[in-house]
Amino acid sequence: MQPNNFTTTFFGIGIQNGKTPENLGVLWRTAQNLGASFIFTIGKRYANQACDTHNAVKSLPYYHYKDFDDFFEHLPKGVRIVGVEKTKNAVNLETFSHPKRCVYLLGAEDNGLTIEAMERCHFLIQFDSEFSLNVAVAGSIVLYDRSRNKPMQ
Repeated sequence: MQPNNFTTTFFGIGIQNGKTPENLGVLWRTAQNLGASFIFTIGKRYANQACDTHNAVKSLPYYHYKDFDDFFEHLPKGVRIVGVEKTKNAVNLETFSHPKRCVYLLGAEDNGLTIEAMERCHFLIQFDSEFSLNVAVAGSIVLYDRSRNKPMQ
């Protein structure tokens, strides 16, 4: 995950302790279609998914980290972690300015992000919705919002 030019805009997206491989496949397809630079998992690791019909895991750099500390230690310099979690400390996606260089981190479908991950995120964002969303849907919405709104400088 080391880009050659730090003035470059880039982003990655991944899931911490993902519960279902189907959600990963859907998210990987969206990531590829909306310009992600890389994809990653933290914790559980899944192979190529049947719902990843574009085979994004072979088209984009894919990284796996054994735990959050491993992930954090290998972040590119200057990258910001944007956690996606429905919590009182999160800002609404509708008003969020996306960083130029960041990783979007989503939590497991049943437990969300760990406390440690939320505490170490540079930003926490959420949607204006009554209930939480499926992790692949939530990630897809974030990436779509990024594609429509220029990242901040």
